[in-house]
Amino acid sequence: MDAPLFSINPGSPEPIYRQLLEQLRRRIAAGQLVAGEEIPSVRELAQQLAVHPMTISKAFGLMEAEGLVERRRGLPMVVAAQHQKALGTRSRVELLRPALAKAAAEALQLGLHPAQALALFESLLNQDSEGDDA
Repeated sequence: MDAPLFSINPGSPEPIYRQLLEQLRRRIAAGQLVAGEEIPSVRELAQQLAVHPMTISKAFGLMEAEGLVERRRGLPMVVAAQHQKALGTRSRVELLRPALAKAAAEALQLGLHPAQALALFESLLNQDSEGDDA
């Protein structure tokens, strides 16, 4: 079974609509989503994630305004045509930088040694990649 396109963390301080927007950005940058690929409908995604449809609608509106997706009258939204291929490694690293900067600041505030934080990050990366093989 394919992994869901979107997932949310209700406990995150980041609003759900921003979580969805960031996930779509990253999947397009990585080439996991390409131009013309369909995005679930507002109703479908709201039901799947158990969130209010207006939250999904807000995320989709931002995605469209940013040029990530295109609306088609009477048809599902699709990844916009300008996203034909994945971004280069450097661009993808720059997308990850803010999240890692925040995590680094939190690790320092918690008094963690850099080696501990790196070991945790590596463990999380390996855990996620092992889940992909299942």
